[in-house]
Amino acid sequence: MQTGRRFFVQSAAQVFFCGVIGLFCGMATALPLFHLYGDPPDDQAFDFIHVETIASRSAINDWTIRAHRHRNLFQILLIERGGGEMTYEAAKVPLVAPCAVLVPATVAHGYRFDAGATEGWVVTFTEDAAGLFAGRAGEALSRLRALAAQPVVPIGEDAERQRLSALCAELFEEDSLAREGYRLAMRGLLALIAIGVARLAASRARTGSVTLRPADSTVAQLRALVDEFFRNERQLGFYAEKLAMTVDRLNDHVKRATGVTAGHLIRQRVLTEAKRALVFTAQPIQDIAEELAFADPSHFARFFRKHTGTTPHEFRDQRGG
Repeated sequence: MQTGRRFFVQSAAQVFFCGVIGLFCGMATALPLFHLYGDPPDDQAFDFIHVETIASRSAINDWTIRAHRHRNLFQILLIERGGGEMTYEAAKVPLVAPCAVLVPATVAHGYRFDAGATEGWVVTFTEDAAGLFAGRAGEALSRLRALAAQPVVPIGEDAERQRLSALCAELFEEDSLAREGYRLAMRGLLALIAIGVARLAASRARTGSVTLRPADSTVAQLRALVDEFFRNERQLGFYAEKLAMTVDRLNDHVKRATGVTAGHLIRQRVLTEAKRALVFTAQPIQDIAEELAFADPSHFARFFRKHTGTTPHEFRDQRGG
């Protein structure tokens, strides 16, 4: 019996080990999707708020967080000392402390921090946690996604860095001690952190055009629909019908709210997915074109060159993909 049990345990361990190896080998040709970095996706996560130091996860990974995505998590990083380089979609962005970093859900991102020299915090939350607030706090939290178009937010005043650092430390304490009322306290601290970073990001726009006003609901609905259907649906009429609007009205509304047409948003979503595949995977370009529903690779190449000024092959080579 003992021998049989030992064989069963050993076999189970081997199966588990092989499964893990297979999982990560599979990721070599796709952009990993995580809950927290290294953890399986959790589509059921709700009212989730998490905080940790940058070093706690980075140090055990040689200070490198490889490119990945989160399906339903928004992240705010506070980099107090050190820095490094960030991968944000297909771009490389330098990180110089002190700064904050905004990473919305679904965006491809990764980091190479200065080893042993980088200090700060990572605050992670589901977007529903942000939506629990009403009034000014809710406006700031919903606006973060728009502000994250430029993900790195410099922090000019040390007093502001200290304030954000103290809020992160207090959030960490509430999470660790789990005292009575800690969930409510964590939501309040999250709102204060988000508002602080949103104000810094808004002040970055010297024109004053970026404010804490709520994100446009029609544009938000359009983006959600495009995320769901962009692989097969490129016609604006499809999205206008879903939103119970005419094509002209939808285009005019989006143009007023964002400065670009609705068609531009659709094309940019297709380009984003194409760039991810070219940079983060080893997929043949023919397969990428097929997955994005182009008639053939030459059609894909013409589309890509028209909107980026370079071919898919050149884009991949330039970025080491």
